[in-house]
Amino acid sequence: MVNIVPAVDETLRAKAYALRHAVFVVEQGVPEEIERDEHDDGAFHLVALSGEDCVATGRLVRQAGGVGRVGRMAVAAPWRRHRLGERVLAGLEAQARGEGLTAIELHAQRYVEAFYARHGYVRAGEPFVEAGIDHVVMRKPLA
Repeated sequence: MVNIVPAVDETLRAKAYALRHAVFVVEQGVPEEIERDEHDDGAFHLVALSGEDCVATGRLVRQAGGVGRVGRMAVAAPWRRHRLGERVLAGLEAQARGEGLTAIELHAQRYVEAFYARHGYVRAGEPFVEAGIDHVVMRKPLA
């Protein structure tokens, strides 16, 4: 059983950061110096826990104008295709609604653009390269 919970303490955040490092830095080659950023401390983070192990994570950053930005979505390789990304995304959207945000945007890696489209996100610009990976801005209004 996997539980999705807010990463409200340093122990849970450290687990989220370790998973992000494994996925983004080790697997995808994102430079280590840009994986962690100035938004981490103030962001709302969720983790998916299987026992004590963090197997998925994502964060919500509050932006100006009532818009949230979802990012740093990561799922451990053995747990992919188990709908954990969907569950983490739903939890981040619920948090955004609870905070009164009116929309969410994100920078989707192109290979997961269809995943976000299935969840109501629409492309909001032309593809671009970020950290050496093709991305596209996507946006979703919140009811």
